[in-house]
Amino acid sequence: MRVIEAGKVTEEVRRLCIEANYFLGEDMEKALREAADTEESPVGKDILGQIIENARIAREEQCPICQDTGTAVVFVELGQEVHITGGDFVTAINEGVRQGYKDGYLRKSMCHPFARKNTGDNTPAVIYTDIVPGDRLKLTVVAKGGGSENMSAVKMLTPAAGKKGVKDFVVKTVVEAGPNPCPPVVVGVGVGGTFEKTALLAKKALLREVGVHSPDPELAQMEAEVLEEINKSGVGPQGLGGRVTAMWVAIEMIPCHIASFPAAVNINCHVARHKEVVI
Repeated sequence: MRVIEAGKVTEEVRRLCIEANYFLGEDMEKALREAADTEESPVGKDILGQIIENARIAREEQCPICQDTGTAVVFVELGQEVHITGGDFVTAINEGVRQGYKDGYLRKSMCHPFARKNTGDNTPAVIYTDIVPGDRLKLTVVAKGGGSENMSAVKMLTPAAGKKGVKDFVVKTVVEAGPNPCPPVVVGVGVGGTFEKTALLAKKALLREVGVHSPDPELAQMEAEVLEEINKSGVGPQGLGGRVTAMWVAIEMIPCHIASFPAAVNINCHVARHKEVVI
């Protein structure tokens, strides 16, 4: 049994909250540069240049890439041979979010759904925990922006809808979102499971490195086809027209009930922020 102090969890979550908001991932920066090279619209090319410059300024001056510093979503892979000591695990994560958003001068966006009163510290975090073999703890902090989250969707398709039904649903969702999720976007797709599981698959799909296809050849082909169809729409950067509406599509799939066919789309804006650590 390996012991990890709750204080260490807080320390790492604090750091990841700040770094996710300051430093855009290398895969996203590469994708943006490739998008700028392929974009034919002068306006779209200029927008992509400004997005790249914005990421550079945030990185060098260590300030938020976007004013919306997101909901703190934390994916946990907890080794079954790990024991958290010195405090409650969930409390430790939330304390890390609290400290990170305060010390990093990050906007606090969490509020009461009805009264709209801000919680003041960007808690509670949204936490998903998987128990896995081993004696390590993996924490992935996602700063998920509200604008892109608002354009996401779950649909219970009919079993006869098949691959075409999923592809049509994904393309329709992204194209109808238009400029609202701040394109160019990254699109996470979940297929199978249940109503809530397919939505979680779609969000997890956003964690995959941009440019890396599913190891399943069938899904890899779907990813390429959906991306091509989205980019034929002409929505373009910031919805002002162009070739690059989405930079990547990632699909995750698990089996589902014989009478069901759930699918979900989770959209990330070009500020696709997530950082991880293994303790």
